[in-house]
Amino acid sequence: MNTVNQQVKVAVIGLGNIGKAIATNLVKGNHPVILSSRAFEKASNLADKFGNLATAEEISDAIHKADVIIPAIYFDNIKEFLVQYATELKGKIIVDVSNPIAPDGNGGFRKIIDQHDSAGQTLLALVPKETSFVKAFGTLGVHSLSEEAFVTPQNKVLFYASDNTNSNQFVEELIKASGFEPLHIGGINQSIRIEVFGDLHEFGALGKTVVLDEAKDIIGQHKI
Repeated sequence: MNTVNQQVKVAVIGLGNIGKAIATNLVKGNHPVILSSRAFEKASNLADKFGNLATAEEISDAIHKADVIIPAIYFDNIKEFLVQYATELKGKIIVDVSNPIAPDGNGGFRKIIDQHDSAGQTLLALVPKETSFVKAFGTLGVHSLSEEAFVTPQNKVLFYASDNTNSNQFVEELIKASGFEPLHIGGINQSIRIEVFGDLHEFGALGKTVVLDEAKDIIGQHKI
């Protein structure tokens, strides 16, 4: 397990498969987590299951009490979330895990924004001023996010993108606490690379989980 700064307060908002996986990994990594959902009972039940490291809060209270906010909700819903809670989110670090995709009707997925656009850049335009925005945790599918955490002898990589490097320390602490190795790929203008179909996404050209040396080699070969 990794030793992290216990003062970094993180709230996971939305407790579907991705949100549960992120929260589970944080607790496994001995990091406290605030859980929140539109259905408070869902957050409360999960917090009871996790024990002393987890607490449940209503959404506004969770945002108020946390330093880092992880809205683990669908892309279109995050847009609404950023507008609805704009005041509460000022000064926070928002970690976006979303991918702008929907079922294609043939058992796969299709992109729901322009092929050359990214969820990261689209959402950045809605983020309140004085708020840091980071793209992370959505670079892997839920199965790998759950099953590939805390592997030995080397943790697998979770890529992330951010413009405000002041937030990187906190994000890297959370990624490490979650059982992965963080690797910054650049600003939000690079976030398309770590979204579904991107060259650094598990469901894109990368096609698998990688350790740090492999990831650095791949990035070195495919700089854009």
